[in-house]
Amino acid sequence: MTDTAGYVLNQTMLRIKDPEASIAFYRDVLGMTLLDRYDFEDMRFTLYFMGYPDQTPPTDRADRARWVFAQPALVELTHNWGTESEADFHYHDGNAEPRGFGHIGVSVPDVYAACQRFEKLRVDFVKRPDDGSMKGLAFIRDPDGYWIEILSPGGLASLVAPES
Repeated sequence: MTDTAGYVLNQTMLRIKDPEASIAFYRDVLGMTLLDRYDFEDMRFTLYFMGYPDQTPPTDRADRARWVFAQPALVELTHNWGTESEADFHYHDGNAEPRGFGHIGVSVPDVYAACQRFEKLRVDFVKRPDDGSMKGLAFIRDPDGYWIEILSPGGLASLVAPES
């Protein structure tokens, strides 16, 4: 469609309680890179953009911001200052009632190998690859309880378009 040429799905925003825990999870467990961080002191929040870049981000601050906001499929982690020190504070993950937001998805070459690694890292599973009726995909939780689907292109394709 020519009217929307150049549109890019840039980000999905997730509110986080503890930036250190969330950044470590997305970096060390899922292998994402922290592309940039933007502090909004007057409004008391920080944005962290994470993803899988296919090139090195620019070093110039303005060029880097333009580059970040042109990237496809980033996770925007939003930290409202002060939530990290509230012991009983948590965000709704969207999967408990009332349901709303469901999950983000990360495609991996081998779901079973990824899940073996997640086991070693003590990641919290919602669903393991062979649980339930949909085999070959998994769901894990991030530090705030958000669900992340772990899938492989071939495995999911065989579920939705089996070979005849």
